[in-house]
Amino acid sequence: MLRTFGCARKVYDLALEVRTGAWFTEQRRVKHVETSKLLTAWKRSEGPAYPGEVSSVPLQQALPHLRMAFSNFFAQQARCPRFESRPSAEYTRSACAWRDGRLRLAKMPEPLHIVWSRPLPEGAEPSTVTVSRDAAGRWFVPVPVETSVDHHAPTDQAVGVDGGIESLATLSTGEKVTDPQHERRDRKKPAKAQRELPRGEEGSNDRAKARR
Repeated sequence: MLRTFGCARKVYDLALEVRTGAWFTEQRRVKHVETSKLLTAWKRSEGPAYPGEVSSVPLQQALPHLRMAFSNFFAQQARCPRFESRPSAEYTRSACAWRDGRLRLAKMPEPLHIVWSRPLPEGAEPSTVTVSRDAAGRWFVPVPVETSVDHHAPTDQAVGVDGGIESLATLSTGEKVTDPQHERRDRKKPAKAQRELPRGEEGSNDRAKARR
């Protein structure tokens, strides 16, 4: 996977160099079709190991992301794109497969070992898969899927919503909507106190604070 990250980043940076050079020296906007042709030339120039050991899809997907970044730059909605530093690789539906609860990516010998935050909807198929790694070495695989939405019958009832301080919102029905961030923080407090309790000396202020 790390090799795929490196290849995708290299394609992005090479295309970025071509686009920025054309713009700042000639005031010319490089089209997507030009960088696509250059990708083929780059793969040939790097030798047979370059395209053969990793899937070509993440390399191809790096180019549309750069095109969008330059579109935002030309529209004065963002700064000029910079060289890519975040390790990531995007796979489209043609390069990934979801079978029996396991995710396979092109050119990968085995399915990815993933701890899912929640199960995918039954019958859902991933439209794209992006694998990334943060500075702490943690891996992430967000998987957008297409699924049907249940349509509820229209109702004439109206509910008022009042933003609050102790809770995220309070409905006119009396129901309170909690902030998910606060819920996660409150759940962590007892566990943290239990871990700190044995470290405090008997009768100390730290131990009394941990008990509270």
